[in-house]
Amino acid sequence: MQPQSSLPGIRDLGSQIDAEIQALPIQNTNSVREIRRQYSQQIKGASSRYVLDLARDLLEHFGHRWVAYELIYAHKAAFQSLGETELEQLGKGIDSWWTVDAFARTLSGPAWLNRRVSDGLIHRWAGSEDRWWRRAALVSTVALNVRSHGGTGDVPRTLAVCRLLVSDHDEMVLKAMSWALRELVPHDPIAVQEFLVEYDPVLAALAKREVRNKISTGLKNPRRSGA
Repeated sequence: MQPQSSLPGIRDLGSQIDAEIQALPIQNTNSVREIRRQYSQQIKGASSRYVLDLARDLLEHFGHRWVAYELIYAHKAAFQSLGETELEQLGKGIDSWWTVDAFARTLSGPAWLNRRVSDGLIHRWAGSEDRWWRRAALVSTVALNVRSHGGTGDVPRTLAVCRLLVSDHDEMVLKAMSWALRELVPHDPIAVQEFLVEYDPVLAALAKREVRNKISTGLKNPRRSGA
């Protein structure tokens, strides 16, 4: 492990990362991620505490939520140190589709996939009065089923969350419902079809249409012939 005395102070390093991002002629996913990768390399020997503190500083003082999450995910010890308390602290302030998806795709979903947090935590989010935490519960299931991120297909855990939110017609939630079910289709299309039949009276039309398209064509919204 790298001696902490050889690392910059948290605020100094946070300010340095922010300055480099702000100086980019074009800020997009690739350019910002390249900066994040450089700093991941710089702090690879740091303690998990150092990385978590740096991530919190980037979140609270500079608003670099996505960069903060990726720094943690890319640092094995920091990611493995995440528990329910740390996750909810890092998710504080999620208030849009992109902040939720960055949180759930990068941290909460992978942490749940790797059994760092309990099913009960995700279920509690599903029961939240806050639409964004309800969306986070559904988007967290994506990690269970996306092969490129280590997901191998988890029908019970995915459908358990979907059942909790099946009658929620908030736009941000129902779109996440469609996403969660579509990611499960390659693993068990029969289970997904049975879910659609069982909850047909309450499931939003958008979700039913997109998931049925996925089952029958492999696409969410296949183009119509001649369109």
